[in-house]
Amino acid sequence: MEIRPILSTLSRHKTAAALIVLEIALTCAILCNALFLVAQRLETLNMPSGMDDAHLIMARATGIGTQVDGNARTREDLAALRAIPGVTDVVIVNQTPFRNGSWNTSLGTSPDQEVPTLNAAQYMVSEGTLKAMGLKLVAGRDFQADEFRNTTELETATDASALKSPLILSAAAARKLFPDGSPLGKTVYMADVPLTVVGVVETLVRPARMGGNRDYSLIFPFRMHFANGGIYLVRVADPARRDEILKQVDATLEKVDPNRLIRPSITFSENRREFFADDRDMIGLLLIVCGLLLLVTALGIVGLASFWVQQRTKQIGIRRALGATRGQILRYFQTENFLLATVGIVLGMVLAFGINQLLISKYEMPRLPLTYLPVGALGLWLLGQLAVLGPARRAASVPPAVATRSV
Repeated sequence: MEIRPILSTLSRHKTAAALIVLEIALTCAILCNALFLVAQRLETLNMPSGMDDAHLIMARATGIGTQVDGNARTREDLAALRAIPGVTDVVIVNQTPFRNGSWNTSLGTSPDQEVPTLNAAQYMVSEGTLKAMGLKLVAGRDFQADEFRNTTELETATDASALKSPLILSAAAARKLFPDGSPLGKTVYMADVPLTVVGVVETLVRPARMGGNRDYSLIFPFRMHFANGGIYLVRVADPARRDEILKQVDATLEKVDPNRLIRPSITFSENRREFFADDRDMIGLLLIVCGLLLLVTALGIVGLASFWVQQRTKQIGIRRALGATRGQILRYFQTENFLLATVGIVLGMVLAFGINQLLISKYEMPRLPLTYLPVGALGLWLLGQLAVLGPARRAASVPPAVATRSV
C-alpha cells in the first residue's frame, strides 16, 4: 500500500494525529515502567526466605510483673512446646525474615578496616535452629553443643572479647567477604572482635531491606530467652495442622507461666502475607492503572478513527467507485493507525527511560531492562489494530454509491 497518501491525509489533520501520538507515547512510557514495577514486586513476594515456611509457627511471650530466671523459664517453654502432638522441634531466635526492623552488624576482613565490607542481619539462635528452620547448609558445619552461650553472659561481659564466636554466613555474605575462595576457617571482624566462619547456608534473607540488600545474613550461637526479645519457632510435622497447633502453643505458654503476656501465635506463612500486604496492594493498583490507560487509549483510537471515517465517507465512496476493494480500505486505516502508533511508541520509549531515570534517582529503583520496551510496543501495536478494526470495517463497507449522492 502507498504510504504517501496516508501521510498526506495525516498532514491535513495534524492536531488530531498529534494528540493520539501523545496519548500512545504516555501510555507506552507509563505501561513499561508500571509493568517493571509489578515484576519487581512479584519477585519480592516470591523471594525465598531460606526457611521451610510452611512448617513454622511463630510465638512470643513477654514478661510482666516480678520476673523469674529468663533462661530457666525459656527451657521450660521449649520442653513444653516440644511435647505438643504434631510438633517436631522448637527453637528460640532473636528475629525472623519478613519483619519490620532488624538486628544488624557490620563485618570486615581485617580489624583495622575503615569501611566494613558489608552490613548483615544478625541472627542469634539456639541449638538445632538450622534444622528446625529448614536452612540448607551448603558448606562447613552446624554449631557444636559447647559453642552455644546465653545472651545473658554477653550482657554481663566486661569487654568485647566475650563476643568472640564462631559464625555461619549466608552464601551471599560469604561471596561478598571472600570472593576468591572458601570462607571456612577464615576470620572476619565485627569491629575488632574476631569471628571464625564455620559454615555457610544457601539462603537466609534479612528481616527487612537494608541498604538495598536482602541477602547478607550471619548466624551466632547465642541463646535468647523469652523476656529479652526471643521468638519461639515451632516446627510442625504436617502443615495442614498448623491452625490446630497454633491454639495449643498459646495455651501451653500460658500454662507454663500465666504471669506473662502471651502474644497470639502466627504461622510464618501468614506473617509473610502480612509483611507483603502493601506490595500486593501496589501490584493491584498498578495493574488497574495499566488497564485504565489501555482502555482510555483504545477509546481514543476508536473515537478518532470513527471521526475520520465519518469525515472521509465521500472520499471512501469515490475510492470504492474507482475499484478499491474492501480489503484495501481496511488496510488503509490499519496502516494509518500503525504509523501513528509507531511514532507514539518511539516517543514513549524515550519517555519511559526518562521516567525510569527519575525513579532511580528518587527511589533507588533498578534500571528498566530493554526487554520491557518491545513487549510494551507489541502490546500497543496490537491494541491499536484491534481498536481501529471496528471503524475500519465500517469504512470498508461504504458502498460506491455514496460518491454520487452530493454530486
